Amino acid sequence: MKKKLAIISSHPIQYNAPLFALLAKSDLLDIKVFYTWSQRQETLFDKDFGKAIQWDIPLLDGYAYEFIDNVSKNPGPGSFRGITCPSLNKKIKEWGAEALMVFGWNYHAHYYAMKKFKGLIPVYFRGDSTLLDEKPGWKQMLRRTFLRYVYRQADYAFFVGENNRQYYLKHGFRANQLFFAPHAIDNHRFGDPSGEMRLESEKLREELNIGKMDIAILFIGKFESKKNPLLLIDAALNLNNPNIHFVFVGNGILEEEMRTKATGKNNIHFIPFQNQSRVPVVYHMCDILALPSQGPGETWGLVVNEAMACGKAILVSNLSGCSADLVRQGINGYIMTSGDLAGCVGLLMKMAVSREHVRLMGKESEKIIQAWSFEAICKSFEMNISNPGS
Repeated sequence: MKKKLAIISSHPIQYNAPLFALLAKSDLLDIKVFYTWSQRQETLFDKDFGKAIQWDIPLLDGYAYEFIDNVSKNPGPGSFRGITCPSLNKKIKEWGAEALMVFGWNYHAHYYAMKKFKGLIPVYFRGDSTLLDEKPGWKQMLRRTFLRYVYRQADYAFFVGENNRQYYLKHGFRANQLFFAPHAIDNHRFGDPSGEMRLESEKLREELNIGKMDIAILFIGKFESKKNPLLLIDAALNLNNPNIHFVFVGNGILEEEMRTKATGKNNIHFIPFQNQSRVPVVYHMCDILALPSQGPGETWGLVVNEAMACGKAILVSNLSGCSADLVRQGINGYIMTSGDLAGCVGLLMKMAVSREHVRLMGKESEKIIQAWSFEAICKSFEMNISNPGS
């Protein structure tokens, strides 16, 4: 008999949809996802990208789900009361849930679902917060006390990596309440067994006038302070090497400043936001992915998973949550100190000695990321939810 697992998530996102579809095929768990933001429309406005986003991959196929009415006067994930769903707990109970998984506590509906079902059925928590941005002081002490109270509403948590595990331990979870379920993306979607993506990526390099022996360094995501793309612009200006290209893919509040700094530089390129079906081609076009995040709030950095699934070398800052788990120094990439321009330039020079050098590092990335998969998440959920304590 399958155990009925209710999953609470704010809204369909491109990373979780294929995970839920895979979970729906489980022989041990019967899942239903309860979406609380109630955004039924296909197009959502993303304030960080500064534009409306309509994902071009299916987000609701292959699993049971229900949109719950959000009665907030200012609906959205920007505030605690932005997601308030009075009918949520009743819907979960009527469905007959035997366990509850909550993605993120910091919405009214999510927190009060945890509180309601604690002691009635096992409550599991899933998030990716870290301690990387913490600053000592009384504010940190107050927040830690508050979060310890919040997490008492959960029986267990699934941690996504080492930095996340340390966060849970600091906030009241015992080691035997924590289960590893790696942060992952759909690795298969980024692979290129047919070679079609490679051919498309070569055309893209030609369009950008990137030579066959040139090195292409990719930044992909929101042009925002948290991810610090301006540091890479400065690195490009410092390197001043026409055979090392920097490709910035995305949009955001820093775009005008970035373009101004890059004026007249033929080796700095800008490509607007790319949808999910096109993103793998962009990764295959590059040689190195760079994520120089300075935070606060760079909890993981799933672009690193995506680039590694495409077989790319990685340069990531120490304030990205994934750095402790995915980057092996000198093997598949390097970890730089956040904000250290000289260090960033030095590591890029060390990596960009040749395309063959970074290709070999990329091969190591591809090997490492195989263990960070949706299949591994599903196996952990099945083992620890269908038969807790085993």
